[in-house]
Amino acid sequence: MTTDLKTQRLNMVESQIRTNEVTDRRILDAMMDIDRENFVPAADRALAYMEGEISVQTGEEDGCRRTLLNPMVLAKLIQLADIKETDLVLDVGCTTGYSTALLTYLTNSVVGLEQGAKLVEKASANLASANIINAAIVEGPLNQGYSAEGPYDVILLNGRVNEPPETLLKQLKPGGRVVGVLGEGVTGKAKIWLNSATGWTSREAFDAAASDLPGFDKDRQFTF
Repeated sequence: MTTDLKTQRLNMVESQIRTNEVTDRRILDAMMDIDRENFVPAADRALAYMEGEISVQTGEEDGCRRTLLNPMVLAKLIQLADIKETDLVLDVGCTTGYSTALLTYLTNSVVGLEQGAKLVEKASANLASANIINAAIVEGPLNQGYSAEGPYDVILLNGRVNEPPETLLKQLKPGGRVVGVLGEGVTGKAKIWLNSATGWTSREAFDAAASDLPGFDKDRQFTF
């Protein structure tokens, strides 16, 4: 990696992440250690540490445009989830595997879920290249989660949804939580859903912009 990219990565952490109230040392260390440029399309390597989303799939083949989340939004969502070392985490919509790689710095077990074979292959290859061994990439519809490896302590939604579907919520352990961006249109709110002893609770956390996750149509969602 060039010195210029190292400088850009440091600037991302110091100017975008730390200044937006991300205080979890593990997240800051992960973002400093992981070569984000290896998780973006080759033509966009120079944009790897810029603020904003990066397109990784145009949608021309299957109609689903896919992006990497804005690094600041991703960092704050991960911090919101309050992940423990022993937690089992499902990373829904992991695209090229960057979010999955970050999560492995916080916990021993991560499952990255993607619904397209090309992204599954790419994410798996990226994790292998980064010598990450405590994560696996699996294939399936994003809105169905991945019950075969559950139940989970944390589910991270890498994008904007109307509400998480009941099928996915049922894959949480008692005390488990889902984090993602809730909203319609351009803007949204980061939100956490908690599986508490008294039932489901949720709260909004911060303003966040994110692209839609495919398959999370409003008429198929869980009603609180």
